[in-house]
Amino acid sequence: MLNSLAEGEDGEGGAAQGDGNPKESSPFINSTDLEKGKEYDGKNMALFEEEMDTSPMVSSLLSGLVNYTNLPQGSREHEEAENNDGAKKKPVQAPRMGTFMGVYLPCLQNIFGVILFLRLTWVVGIAGIMESFCMVILCCSCTMLTAISMSAIATNGVVPAGGSYYMISRSLGPEFGGAVGLCFYLGTTFAGAMYILGTIEILLAYIFPAMAIFKGEDASEEAAAMLNNMRVYGTCVLTCMATVVFVGVKYVNKFALVFLGCVILSILAIYAGVIKSAIDPPSFPVCLLGNRTLSRHGFDICAKLVLEGNETVGSKLWELFCTSKFLNATCDEYFLRNNVTEIQGIPGAASGLIKENLWSTYLTKGVIVEKQGVTSVSLVDPVIDMDQPYVFSDMTSYFTLLVGIYFPSVTGIMAGSNRSGDLRDAQKSIPTGTILAIATTSAVYISSVILFGACIEGVVLRDKFGEAVNGNLVVGTLAWPSPWVIVIGSFFSTCGAGLQSLTGAPRLLQAISRDGIVPFLRVFGHGKANGEPTWALLLTACICEIGILIASLDEVAPILSMFFLMCYMFVNLACAVQTLLRTPNWRPRFRYYHWTLSFLGMSLCLALMFICSWYYALVAMLIAGLIYKYIEYRGAEKEWGDGIRGLSLSAARYALLRLEEGPPHTKNWRPQLLVLVRVDQEQNVVHPQLLSLTSQLKAGKGLTIVGSVLEGTFLENHLQAQRAEESLRRLMEAEKVKGFCQVVISSNLRDGMSHLIQSSGLGGLQHNTVLVGWPRNWRQKEDHQTWRNFIELVRETTAGHLALLVTKNVAMFPGNQERFSEGHIDVWWIVHDGGMLMLLPFLLRHHKVWRKCKMRIFTVAQMDDNSIQMKKDLTTFLYHLRITAEVEVVEMHESDISAYTYEKTLVMEQRSQILKQMHLTKTEREREIQSITDESRGSIRRKNPANTRLRLSVPEEQVGDSEEKPEEEVQLIHDKNATAFSSRPQSPGDEVETAPEKVHLTWTKEKSVAEKNKSKSPVSPESIKDFFNMKPEWENLNQSNVRRMHTAVKLNEVIVKKSQNAKLVLLNMPGPPRNRKGDENYMEFLEVLTEHLDRVMLVRGGGREVITIYS
Repeated sequence: MLNSLAEGEDGEGGAAQGDGNPKESSPFINSTDLEKGKEYDGKNMALFEEEMDTSPMVSSLLSGLVNYTNLPQGSREHEEAENNDGAKKKPVQAPRMGTFMGVYLPCLQNIFGVILFLRLTWVVGIAGIMESFCMVILCCSCTMLTAISMSAIATNGVVPAGGSYYMISRSLGPEFGGAVGLCFYLGTTFAGAMYILGTIEILLAYIFPAMAIFKGEDASEEAAAMLNNMRVYGTCVLTCMATVVFVGVKYVNKFALVFLGCVILSILAIYAGVIKSAIDPPSFPVCLLGNRTLSRHGFDICAKLVLEGNETVGSKLWELFCTSKFLNATCDEYFLRNNVTEIQGIPGAASGLIKENLWSTYLTKGVIVEKQGVTSVSLVDPVIDMDQPYVFSDMTSYFTLLVGIYFPSVTGIMAGSNRSGDLRDAQKSIPTGTILAIATTSAVYISSVILFGACIEGVVLRDKFGEAVNGNLVVGTLAWPSPWVIVIGSFFSTCGAGLQSLTGAPRLLQAISRDGIVPFLRVFGHGKANGEPTWALLLTACICEIGILIASLDEVAPILSMFFLMCYMFVNLACAVQTLLRTPNWRPRFRYYHWTLSFLGMSLCLALMFICSWYYALVAMLIAGLIYKYIEYRGAEKEWGDGIRGLSLSAARYALLRLEEGPPHTKNWRPQLLVLVRVDQEQNVVHPQLLSLTSQLKAGKGLTIVGSVLEGTFLENHLQAQRAEESLRRLMEAEKVKGFCQVVISSNLRDGMSHLIQSSGLGGLQHNTVLVGWPRNWRQKEDHQTWRNFIELVRETTAGHLALLVTKNVAMFPGNQERFSEGHIDVWWIVHDGGMLMLLPFLLRHHKVWRKCKMRIFTVAQMDDNSIQMKKDLTTFLYHLRITAEVEVVEMHESDISAYTYEKTLVMEQRSQILKQMHLTKTEREREIQSITDESRGSIRRKNPANTRLRLSVPEEQVGDSEEKPEEEVQLIHDKNATAFSSRPQSPGDEVETAPEKVHLTWTKEKSVAEKNKSKSPVSPESIKDFFNMKPEWENLNQSNVRRMHTAVKLNEVIVKKSQNAKLVLLNMPGPPRNRKGDENYMEFLEVLTEHLDRVMLVRGGGREVITIYS
């Protein structure tokens, strides 16, 4: 990936403050505003001149590639900023470092470290040559496989600052990159603590033991005193090192070669000592009491008795085991029974010692280090005194512990990739230098294991602190010409490694912070004016202090092993994923890689994590997992073209192809919603409660597509569509709706909705249910097309075998923050719809909004139905469905059609005829209205001209009557300038609209009820006459409409009576008429059916069973 990396050149600018990010999406390496501002003035490419603003010429692109310059990463840019002291900056020269200086030597310096000098001899003594050899092969194989994967990633484009973090994040995404990057940062920080502890151990144990502040009175307190000394001096050294890094890292860089020279010189001294030991072994005698190894701290002569003048008295060793130096003193029983012998600690390579050190000798804590093969008189009930001058084991050892302690000695393989900007040819140098460095260090470690076992006595190898050889560093006893070569060399080596860790870790944290993927770390992206990561250095020092307070090198080493192993594991995973996906951008120049090697390396890293310490491994994975989830939910959205995105795409493709095999089984059916919403002029959703209901219904499961339609053409409105999509995404995120949004631009809403219904989804992942709001103002002239679109939507969902959910009074539906403490969800099961009515309340009650609502199911019994048996059957059915609900069977008796029903039907048909005139001209409209009026009057007069009065008013015709009108009179008014009032009370979600050309009914439902009550009283001949006088205009009504209206009225009465206070009412939605001429009547039927109810959901099944009683 090519990008501009000159972040540190801006002095006090944004990039230097850590606010700038590399423009990774740009194809240019060095793209500047000046170049972008150049106008094309040539004539040879006039055909493409309009595209030159956005697409560069090939010559410009190639020029940018050739002239690419990159500041060295790490600390060199900060060093130059300090040297310039605010003056004009010198032009940055192209990197000139080759493979040897740029990759090989830095890797050697980072890999060789404190473990080689302080712990490798002890590991060989405890584990033996064979197990140590296996351990080294295991760890070095892990790093070699990781280096192969890293070489493939590092040669697949430019790797800027951040090194391994950059590689992992750009290959596996910001979540994995952030998690593993922070783990690698913690590993590097704890490595600094380990190096500092190694420095203090060398200082206090081998150089200046007298500097110890805390001293134990006896042997049991010496270990605790040593740890306290490590804490005090470690804190002081950490403070000094952090100050050096803060003041100027140029000093660290200048002494880097000195530190590296110390390491190489020390290793050469070891090999020289091995060669000399074969010819002339050095004299390092070890004193044994029986087979027990004695510590040389309290005596100098390895003998029980010595001559003082002419008198034989006890030696200093005698005094350590006896009450006095005289021969009649009381002595330790084991001391009296066993003889004192002296052996050579370094017999040499030609001594044949290798056979004795071939196998392991694991020790428990507090056990005396004994020489195998030496006879001794043992005691029946031995009591070991820790104050006696024996060499004791300071910890319980086992193979997995040794792996954890040894593994940090093979880390540091990322040093070359971290310096990719310094290299002349990074894509050639990184693989070659890294692999050669690992091969070199592996050869040194393997040969060291064999040579240590062949040259050094086993009890000396198992003596961690060299107590048996006068407190000398064990590996130093083998070195030539002097042990001080190793002591001084290892001291400066560990100092340098600690400084390198404190220099590199803050910059790694700064790179993570500047990416902005972890919000709470953004402050650590800032620093001094020259870009020095001051805040990151402070945090690094604080975390490093935690390792210092642990104070034990053997306990800190497994911790950083976990973090490094996790980083290496994800490097291998990144290479394997990229290789298997075969993404077009995966074109590494390093060819000697394979996904099987990467997978093997990843498996080996995971195995080593649990081999070292299973509980540390779980803690490290938990930390990485928490960071991953935090970045996923709170981190910034980043599109880096990572492999996880490609892996998700491949997995989605595979799953979609599997879904194509057939429709889901009834047991797997769940509503996959297509939510149709309307946006206003500002592209904001008109009814956000629809998405709240979607969230409550889905609970994050299944497919959700939120769709909307904009009128117009795509070329003119694509920007509005983008804004609408952004608005939908924001609302979906706010309402916690997991799904997709789709905005379609169409010439009209009808076609747009049809396109959404037909084309939303992909393959087998398609919607099976459509959720839409009720067209609230469908009676208005301005919305005359709304109800037509709605009915066509119902027809299309039926034709497509899709379920349909229609919410009425959606403004009253609860938001996700509301809670119903009690109440009912009422289901009115009129006809069987495949079980949708049963399933929807069950799904809703999974959400916290509806959780405390109880479910009631009502069904309607006709005259010839056995309502008691129906209730039993329904209860049994619900029991088999495992759904808990109250059951009630409502009996609807046959009754005469009421006058109210006739009046509703009459008004409906009159309205339908008037609605048809909305597209006519004014004259044609008035003529059509007059013909309707005349036809109606003529029909009435023919039937009963004397007693029926029907009045239709138009603006040009003034019809007045001052006498009082009887209650049975029906007045139909059509007035352009009059205010329209609905015949029904307004629902809570509706508004009183002012609209012309409305039909009004003065016969109310209350009057109809009053007429029923009248009929119950003694009927007079006059009332019978009046009742029949009303029927002439009803006889012209469509009897099918009358029956439908009768059903709607009767059913509404029952529903209102039973479910007036229900929190939600679900009922079957009748289908639209087959004859399109009655579409407007269908809307009126649904209005009558649902009036006086607060929250209603009309449900129409998709023609298949969605719930089953079988398991």
